[in-house]
Amino acid sequence: MLVAMIALLAAVCLVVGSISLLLLRGFLISQLDGQLDSVGHRFAQSYGHKPPCGTEQDGGPPCFLLSPGQRFGTLSARIVDGNMSQSGVLGGDGTPHDIGRRDDRDILDVPVDGQPHTRYIGNLGVYRLIAVERPDKSAVFVTGLPMTEVNTTLVRLGWIELVVAAAGLMVAGAASTLIVRATMRPLQRVAATAGRVAELRLDRGEVALAERVPPGDTDPRTEVGQVGAALNRMLEHVASALEARQASETQLRQFLADASHELRTPLAAIRGYAELTRRSEDYVPPDVAHALSRVSSQAERMTSLVEDMLLLARLDAGRPLAREPVDVSQLVVDAVSDAHAAGPEHRWTLRLPDEAVLVTGDATRLSQVLANLLANARVHTPPGTTVLAELSGGPAEASLRVLDDGPGIPPSLLPHVFGRFARGDSSRSRAAGSTGLGLAIAHAVVVAHGGWVGVESVPGRTVFTVRLPMHGASPVSPPHNGAVAAAVPATASNGTAPNGSVRNGAVPSATVPTAAVPTTAVPTADSHGQAR
Repeated sequence: MLVAMIALLAAVCLVVGSISLLLLRGFLISQLDGQLDSVGHRFAQSYGHKPPCGTEQDGGPPCFLLSPGQRFGTLSARIVDGNMSQSGVLGGDGTPHDIGRRDDRDILDVPVDGQPHTRYIGNLGVYRLIAVERPDKSAVFVTGLPMTEVNTTLVRLGWIELVVAAAGLMVAGAASTLIVRATMRPLQRVAATAGRVAELRLDRGEVALAERVPPGDTDPRTEVGQVGAALNRMLEHVASALEARQASETQLRQFLADASHELRTPLAAIRGYAELTRRSEDYVPPDVAHALSRVSSQAERMTSLVEDMLLLARLDAGRPLAREPVDVSQLVVDAVSDAHAAGPEHRWTLRLPDEAVLVTGDATRLSQVLANLLANARVHTPPGTTVLAELSGGPAEASLRVLDDGPGIPPSLLPHVFGRFARGDSSRSRAAGSTGLGLAIAHAVVVAHGGWVGVESVPGRTVFTVRLPMHGASPVSPPHNGAVAAAVPATASNGTAPNGSVRNGAVPSATVPTAAVPTTAVPTADSHGQAR
């Protein structure tokens, strides 16, 4: 904007300077022509009278040049029958000088019309010439005045205008910069307010949107004030919408927590009565025994779902977790052992660092994260799939990766794998024993520990990565490697997994038997994650 303004001022200065030079040139030439006309007619009228030098001689300079009042550089010539009879120019020493035959042609070409004409005459430079014929047509008298003073004046004025315009542009540029900065300062404050709002996390949790444009920048009489007032109104509407959303989410979380808590007692009673009836010594018909077995099984399943929902509700409410040093290496060994016992048809491999990896957190919840990730790999990959659990530790964070060489996750489903109740089909089948909350719980627990969890998947390679801050370290920042992060809304989403269901299954602890894994059952892995 400032550059355009300076360019416009420069163009205006150029136009004004050019017009002033043209007008001045016209005025000076007009003044010179008046003098030339007077000198020319006086020269023509004086011929035939007694010349100042005594006698006129053909071939020499005209004696008219010695008349009083002649300017230095005045040119005069007499042409008889088309030939130069006399020609000369008044020198700076006050004496006439011969022009020279080489410049006669320029003088002879001047039209005899009594009008001034511009000609360039050899070493003399640019002249204004006028040709006047005697009344008896016996001779033509040419008189000229140099344009040196006119050109010198124009050049001098041009330089003056250039210097003045340059100085004026610099002053105007400096003044414009100060004015623009002062004018834009309120807009900068409005932009700063919008920038602070843009940096707020508005997608989840309770948001206190207190940022507003200062009252001094909301004057409706100015354009910037109108923008500031409009931004304040928009922020008011956004704050109201966020408060309504937060109230709705709080009410929903409270309802889930209350419902889950209230359902635990009747579910426990159903399971207890069903088990008591099955263990009764009285004869129970086979169909009744089968029905009781199904009631007990579904009650256990419902209990697992309620426990998961209650855990998510507590995590969403910001319920603090236990904070104590946890040996993640031991948790990984135990989780892989349990997974091997639950899925012996898979190849389970393990890679651990030489030293223990300690983080600060809740050992029970972290164990649940590991169990859910390994169960996810077991349930949604075919038998014979190799699953690698790899743990590494650094100065600031611990990294756990669960890799498998299964069919992978479709790209359309990747953004939703950490969603709650995510299902791959409309029937919401639970044939694989999944509650649809396993990865959502893993996400919530990892985030509650100040960590990050993401997934990358292509056919033949799926990698779930969990990053946790080391004991005493600050929270982990998310990477920028293109992995799908676990920052997804807690809503159901649809997609198709390789086997017809979403790879998002939480396996109840009762279905993963705790068994020690022999050394040969968990082979080591090479650098590519393949079993040896």
